[in-house]
Amino acid sequence: MKALHDFVKKYEPSKENKMAHTVFDGFYTFLFQPDTVTSDGTHIKDGMDLKRLMVNVVLALQVLYIFGTWNIGHQHFLALGEHTGLLEGFHLKIVYGLIQILPIFVVTHVVGLGIEFFYAGRKGHAIEEGFLVSGALIPLIMPPDIPLLWLAIAIAFAVILGKEAFGGTGMNIWNVALLARVFIFFAYPTTISGDEVWVSGIEKVGTEYFAASYNWAHGLFDWIFSGVGLSQFGAGGQAVVDGWTGATPLGIAAKEGWEGVTAVYSTDAMFWGGIPGSIGEMSVPLIVLGMIFLIVTKIADYRVIFGGLIGFVVCALMMNAIAPPMDALTEDMDGVFKFMAIPWYYQMIMGSFLFAITFMATDPVSSADTPTGKWIYGFLIAFIGLIIRVMNPAYPEGWMLSILLMNTFAPLIDHYVYQANMNRRAKRTAAMAEQRNELITKRGDLPVFDENSDYVPVGNTSGQ
Repeated sequence: MKALHDFVKKYEPSKENKMAHTVFDGFYTFLFQPDTVTSDGTHIKDGMDLKRLMVNVVLALQVLYIFGTWNIGHQHFLALGEHTGLLEGFHLKIVYGLIQILPIFVVTHVVGLGIEFFYAGRKGHAIEEGFLVSGALIPLIMPPDIPLLWLAIAIAFAVILGKEAFGGTGMNIWNVALLARVFIFFAYPTTISGDEVWVSGIEKVGTEYFAASYNWAHGLFDWIFSGVGLSQFGAGGQAVVDGWTGATPLGIAAKEGWEGVTAVYSTDAMFWGGIPGSIGEMSVPLIVLGMIFLIVTKIADYRVIFGGLIGFVVCALMMNAIAPPMDALTEDMDGVFKFMAIPWYYQMIMGSFLFAITFMATDPVSSADTPTGKWIYGFLIAFIGLIIRVMNPAYPEGWMLSILLMNTFAPLIDHYVYQANMNRRAKRTAAMAEQRNELITKRGDLPVFDENSDYVPVGNTSGQ
């Protein structure tokens, strides 16, 4: 390792060349932990710096990248009625998913890190680490067919106006990854809403759906697969199966309730994540695995997560109490009542709540700072988000909006928590003073402080 370190250091440019040295420092600190620690005894000597912390979050996301890559291909072939088993055509699903997700990943990091490098070079300081996590999250919260140009514009907007304008990493008041998504949602809504955008490679022609023709990359892999006797992509362009729908469970639930959802998707498919949706937000077990990792390593604060879980269940139970029982629902009943009647445990596996509360809401920069504030912050994100999901017919998911809203109000939450703490201490101090005065009244004397630092009562100045 020392030989590798010395080899890398040999190419360190002069500090006078700010841009070149900034780029080198960014890669150097990514590869190696700090070689200096606090010299006195007041701090723990640890190699864990901000980059290492961010890398751990990125590591927790890797299982979601693997699953999301497979699910892109799985949903594509389900639409065609081919390789419908989970492991059927596994090689085709992985390759198809990689061809879709790699350009998204590359564009995200080229644009985002490019802007970070530019600002760091202009300021003459080290590259900030904040985009490591944002860059890993953005591909996972996008649909698999997102246009790359619009993705690049959204990332530029989020990084420049959402972070650099406020001073860079640690200064942003909103979650950067969610800013990129909200920009896409409001600037190019047809690319991130509707029933067709969540399944890759499917085009609507008139009233029918067809698979897009495969490109040269698929042809290259067909040549490889044919050599080893595996199934191949073929030409593509065929029609999808009759009755196919790319609608997500939430899109169906907003109109038809739980009965309509289960007519298309099984609870097992929703739990494991084999449904259409954003690339990495679907698999409950893998998200919970990442949640446990972040809590155990103390990278994410458990208060935000558990506060969110409590808020979600409370809001869902309140909606269940307002809505008619599920067995009393009728076809002509308004869809919002059907949605409200869905039990909380089904609501939790239908969408991206667990992903949002684990990886988005726990951002330490944009969330509340006080321990009590974190409980309130997480609770309100879930409570408000579920209301948006159920009550807003145009947007059957609410975590993006609720998290950005609570990012805005996080400082206010902390302010009132601090104020409540100060008021409580002031009352405690006043109560103690009152007790002291009552004691003085009963004793009939007043403690004084003499020059020898001994308390003696009035009328007894001898100190005996």
